[in-house]
Amino acid sequence: MPMHTEGGAMVRRSGPFWDAVEGRHPLPPAAATLGLELVSADPAGGTIELAFTAGEEFTNPSGNVLGGFLAAMLYDTVGPALLATIEPDQFQSTHEFNVTFLRPARPGRLRGSGRVVQRDGDLAHLEARLTAPEGTLIATATAVARVIALADAHDAV
Repeated sequence: MPMHTEGGAMVRRSGPFWDAVEGRHPLPPAAATLGLELVSADPAGGTIELAFTAGEEFTNPSGNVLGGFLAAMLYDTVGPALLATIEPDQFQSTHEFNVTFLRPARPGRLRGSGRVVQRDGDLAHLEARLTAPEGTLIATATAVARVIALADAHDAV
């Protein structure tokens, strides 16, 4: 079960994101479908590294991973970059999400790197990169999200 270093001390965090990636609750179905796995997180630095498994069932007729699945992986990277930094009674609502596709991706393990670029109060600007196993950049994304009360998350995007 992953523990995270904050200020030199090992810390166990909680909340919907942490409870899922640390196995205390099941992953959300969309994240499980994408094969989401936490590689590392630095909540104080606002960065996260995730891995995804792009299965053959994600491919288009040419055998490449469909762009919608790549976008979903990036979406599931920018959101957790922010979720990893907030309090257990908070969640996030995405207001804007933009993807740029750079290269096709083949099925297999893909790496998502996300970060909180800037946070001003409850508004956060986020970015993510999706890379192939050998490090080739496949796609990038930017997002704007708002930190909300977890109790209001059922009304969020």
